[in-house]
Amino acid sequence: MSTLREHIEALRNQIEALTANNAEEVEALRIRFLSKKGEITNLFNEFKTVSNDEKRELGQLLNQLKNNTQERINHLRDTFAGVQRQADKEDLTRTPEPIALGTRHPLMIVRNEIIDIFSHIGFTVAEGPEVEDDWHVFSSLNFAPEHPARDMQDTFFIEKDHDDVTKDVLLRTHTSSVQTRVMTSQKPPIRVLCPGRVYRNEAISARAHCFFHQVEGLYVDKNVSFADLKQALMYFAKEMFGDDTKIRLRPSYFPFTEPSAEMDISCNICRGEGCAFCKGSGWVEILGCGMVDPNVLEACGIDSKEYTGYAFGMGVERITNLKYRVKDLRLFSENDIRFLQQFQSC
Repeated sequence: MSTLREHIEALRNQIEALTANNAEEVEALRIRFLSKKGEITNLFNEFKTVSNDEKRELGQLLNQLKNNTQERINHLRDTFAGVQRQADKEDLTRTPEPIALGTRHPLMIVRNEIIDIFSHIGFTVAEGPEVEDDWHVFSSLNFAPEHPARDMQDTFFIEKDHDDVTKDVLLRTHTSSVQTRVMTSQKPPIRVLCPGRVYRNEAISARAHCFFHQVEGLYVDKNVSFADLKQALMYFAKEMFGDDTKIRLRPSYFPFTEPSAEMDISCNICRGEGCAFCKGSGWVEILGCGMVDPNVLEACGIDSKEYTGYAFGMGVERITNLKYRVKDLRLFSENDIRFLQQFQSC
């Protein structure tokens, strides 16, 4: 009996002092003491040889030793399980310190600034699909069936129905399609801004691309006049380019507006004195605008005798070129980190 008691006591002291450096060592300790061939199992085999008078006392000691060992192993396992759970939360794909400062894309910076300026005079944002049908892109906007903009040279067609042009499916060539969606689903007054990406079948160069970004505006209500349009555009130009900016409106033609105009601003690079950017004229064109054609209002279910409206549209790349003097449009879509890093402070 004394030999078994001594073994139990010695093993109890070992169990109390158990330590481990990782989960693998904890498992090794469990196997050493609690497995079928472990040290505590061997003591139970030895326990079978003691007398009946001694079994009650030594049995209690053995059971207590086994329970204490299991508790110690569980405690060590839980310790390293917590460490493992914390390690599982670590993102091993994360860039090591120091983490480089990110930046917004210049087109998004300017787009958000345009939206912010017009939001101050009551415009809200409306968005629509980039894959559109002919009616929303052309027919509802007073484009004649033979208009050259419908030609394959200018438009990316996805499905072209040669029997019924209105069923053509295409990539939108302007965000005016969002305006028609708004006019057919809402009653005036309507005051929306329509930002988004548009597509045209053009050769890619420093001055043109097959996709670009637009922001178009629409205001429809009773007694809306061309003077209201001019005032809104004057406000935008001064907010975007500075208080000393001047504007001029030149007569133009668009199928969906009448009268129509193109708006120039005084060159913000040479301040109107003439430079290479404005080709010596002192003026730079930034957008097209006009009063919504009555045919467009009627096509969208709005009574043109009761309501009038104005619309305008500008290219975000054009405004960004003026603001940051980016000479090559291709830089906007090439994802060159050196180019994007120039806008970290914007």
